[in-house]
Amino acid sequence: MDDNKVKIIFQPSGRRGEVSKGISVIEASRLLGADIEALCGEKKVCGKCKIRIEEGSFETYGVESQPSHVSPWQEEEDKFINSEERQTGYRLGCVSKVLKDLLIFVPEESRAGKQVVSKAARDIYIEHNPAVKLCYVEVEKPTFEEPTGDYERICAELEKKYGLNDLTIDIEALRQLPTALRRGDWKVTVSVWMDREVIRVRPGQSNQSYGVAIDVGTTTLAAYFCNLATMEVIDTVSMMNPQCKYGEDVMSRITYHMMNDDGLEKMNRDIIEALNSIIDQAIEGTYPQKRKVKKKKGEEGVDEWQEVPEEGKIYLRLTREDIEDITICCNTAMHHILLNLDPEHVGLAPFPPVIHHSLDIKARDLGLSVNPSSYVFVLPNEAGFVGADNVGVLIAEEPYHKDEIQLIIDIGTNGELVLGNKEKLISSSCATGPALEGAQLSFGMRAAPGAIERIKIDPDTHEVDYKVIGRDAWRMYSEPQKMRAKGICGSGILDLLAELYKSGIVTKTGVFNKKKQKSDRFRRNPDSGQNEFVLAWAEETSIKKDIVITQKDVRQIQLAKGALYAGCKLMLQRLGVDEVDKVKIAGAFGTHIDREKALIMGLFPDCAIEKIVSVGNAAGDGCRAALLNREKRTEANWISRNVEYIELTVEENFQEEFMRAMHLPHMTDEFPHLKGLVPEEILNQK
Repeated sequence: MDDNKVKIIFQPSGRRGEVSKGISVIEASRLLGADIEALCGEKKVCGKCKIRIEEGSFETYGVESQPSHVSPWQEEEDKFINSEERQTGYRLGCVSKVLKDLLIFVPEESRAGKQVVSKAARDIYIEHNPAVKLCYVEVEKPTFEEPTGDYERICAELEKKYGLNDLTIDIEALRQLPTALRRGDWKVTVSVWMDREVIRVRPGQSNQSYGVAIDVGTTTLAAYFCNLATMEVIDTVSMMNPQCKYGEDVMSRITYHMMNDDGLEKMNRDIIEALNSIIDQAIEGTYPQKRKVKKKKGEEGVDEWQEVPEEGKIYLRLTREDIEDITICCNTAMHHILLNLDPEHVGLAPFPPVIHHSLDIKARDLGLSVNPSSYVFVLPNEAGFVGADNVGVLIAEEPYHKDEIQLIIDIGTNGELVLGNKEKLISSSCATGPALEGAQLSFGMRAAPGAIERIKIDPDTHEVDYKVIGRDAWRMYSEPQKMRAKGICGSGILDLLAELYKSGIVTKTGVFNKKKQKSDRFRRNPDSGQNEFVLAWAEETSIKKDIVITQKDVRQIQLAKGALYAGCKLMLQRLGVDEVDKVKIAGAFGTHIDREKALIMGLFPDCAIEKIVSVGNAAGDGCRAALLNREKRTEANWISRNVEYIELTVEENFQEEFMRAMHLPHMTDEFPHLKGLVPEEILNQK
């Protein structure tokens, strides 16, 4: 590397590259497409460009990052960064000059282009049977003749009115009890968990109770804030997983733990802070927005904020104590990090988890700031690389109740596959996500404003039309400079390989077809010596450089898609079937994927287009089902032990199937359903 260049990685966006020494972090972020807020125009007066310099050796990225790798502290930073934040590496991006390699974490509030996370709750049927139920009781005041204890009094009424007996009570709820009884004039609402334990006592009568179902993904977190009494999803809140800075995939994070004595502690602290943050966001959404009260000229003092309620809107004004139940699903590595369990052995053959079974843990024991007596139900794991998130998919989709053979593909940072029906189900896992999410591509990025999300290539001219997130109009209907493209995200990547193949730009082997190029978009990069194809010219971008797809990038996408296809093929062979009745695509990809293009690139074996359906964030839906129906928790434990897991990498013919699946759409398998979608000469090329 040039001595005047340094390597920078911005997380959680995943943008990275080399920049010149001496430029500010803000300038570096612009050059690499990782926009950071700078509302004051870098005049050092707004404090919006707060970033954190991560400290340590990050093997995944090949960098050693230290706070000393930027220029010294400036007094302007004292206004916006307190001593505690300074100790943990916070700086202002506008004053920090880049001196050596860096890994920089950009907090949510400092991101100019917030990631678009597609985790909306689907309208699926869930039988109403929450773990936490409300019981209203009225008890007699104690007297000298009948001085029975407060707890025994409510237990007697709960047994008489609701048939609940042998109840226990959490110590925090017990501490609430005497005050609640007397404030409520001996009338109270009791929250009972699983008909076994009293977890809250409130004065008077209430018919509202709330819970949160949280899908902890490797890249993103999604929380579904629900009314337990009505099953209404009040809000869906999502954010990037702050652990991205330790590596984009689970193996990177396991490696970080193994290479750093405090690695697990750091990652655990980050995820707990993130969960508390996402819960706080949900709570804040039940209040009106606030605006700062304008001060009079010359007036000083603490800023005041005033609520600005929307006319006609009713606000719940909830508190953390109002969250009385939580369910969580995550892959096995995220599960272990969340619970502070050693994840090392999950990454080593034969990949055993510490525990398969589900867990009921007090929220306070995890460090979650909700009703202190509440429980967190953590869904069970299937295997080392098929975790509780896949169990969530299963209890949402219920293939074990169906006659038809279903193939369910949950495409995230890790690809998880399930195949079968009520007779038998098998599952497997393959590494797909980092490439499909853009992390390993030259201009790959998360789904944020400026990311190319859809692509079309004219087969006759090889001209490119595309659409970016944050802009409705396609390129062909826009002035070039208004596109402001920054890179390409997952849905665009899936479009891209199919379009390159269908238009003849690359052959079925994924190699650029030099003889068939029809525009100056195809070229050889003089610096890298690699062939590349221009997707967006510099004038169309906000990073002032051409956005390209290189031969190496194409190979990375092929590796990811090949792993998925090989997994599907081996599972079909294991089940003894030649085809599936339905393909369900889950995860954020499932929401945005173009099913025709997914078939053209060979993401899975051939099938009729109408058999391919999107099921959105099915893992989150399953987690929500477990929140609103306690029987789903029993079902989750049952199915997690009744799915046969196969480790693809030890299958005898995995390498052979994988190499064949690298071709587009496949080396030897036929795709009759692509006739009419792909030109004959391309589909049948040798």
